[in-house]
Amino acid sequence: MIEQISFYVFSALLIFAASMVITMRNPVHSALFLVMAFFNSAALWLLLEAEFLAITLVLVYVGAVMVLFLFVVMMLDINVARLRDGFARYLPIAAVVAVIMAIEMILVVGPEHFGLAQFAEPARHAADYSNTRELGNLLYTVYLYPFEIAAAILLVAIIAAIALTMRRREGTRHQNITDQVAAKATDRVRIVKMASEPNEAEE
Repeated sequence: MIEQISFYVFSALLIFAASMVITMRNPVHSALFLVMAFFNSAALWLLLEAEFLAITLVLVYVGAVMVLFLFVVMMLDINVARLRDGFARYLPIAAVVAVIMAIEMILVVGPEHFGLAQFAEPARHAADYSNTRELGNLLYTVYLYPFEIAAAILLVAIIAAIALTMRRREGTRHQNITDQVAAKATDRVRIVKMASEPNEAEE
């Protein structure tokens, strides 16, 4: 009974936070509501006995990605009035897309294809059960090749991003870290000694 109440409470808060993310006019407020949505999603993962995924969601998205996003949004000078004009302009199209997505989700995870009537309730595990160990066993046994392919794709993406960043184009300035580190004060500043001269106004 308590689990069902907790599920409905966290689900309602999640839907509310997700709605506020797309309706708030201020980007900082939207990002804060997105943090709230991540926390409620993590709580739902905990109810499903997926502690590793829940703590990963909090640490990675809330602790790293959203902090960086908030820092960028607060540092940039965003024209809020222009964002409001765009929100009102694209609201009908967004409403149509939202309705279509809701219909598709109902067709896929509706009661006819999803629920306890179609799938049995997951079995409860003992206190010493570790879903982290089970997840590791699945990744390195059943899904070993997809896991390695995903890692290789991410590695190629990192190398491509670095290559695009380090490429030199004509007409643009770039930093040479080696020259900056090897720079000395004697190479940058030259002290010239000059003899003092009398002030013409005093004469």
